Amino acid sequence: MAREMAPEMDRRIFIRDFRLKVSIGIHDFEKEGPQTVIVNVDLHLAPADKAHGDRIANVLNYDIVHDGIVALAGSRHFNLQETLVEAILDLCLAQPGVIEARVSTEKPDVYGDCRVGYEARRRRAGR
Repeated sequence: MAREMAPEMDRRIFIRDFRLKVSIGIHDFEKEGPQTVIVNVDLHLAPADKAHGDRIANVLNYDIVHDGIVALAGSRHFNLQETLVEAILDLCLAQPGVIEARVSTEKPDVYGDCRVGYEARRRRAGR
């Protein structure tokens, strides 16, 4: 009797509305101190090779992504949101099992009547 294959599951991990203080911007007033930046991350994961067994060792630990973004945001001054997003994409795609990442940033305090931001999506090379 042939073993029945489990249906492939679409798996994602996300971080929503992550508020950070980031040194970011090209204008002199933006270089005076950090600004609030809202980060959203959506990670598309490869199908699982094995059941997770309710063990953190068998899944992507989102603490690594969260803490990596915190470290990255505090590591330097970013002139552009695009540069920050690209750096976060690099971090995310370096994690095992991540095949695609979508990252957005928003600066909610630039204008009083809206938020401005940038979003990019990238797939792991070879996928």
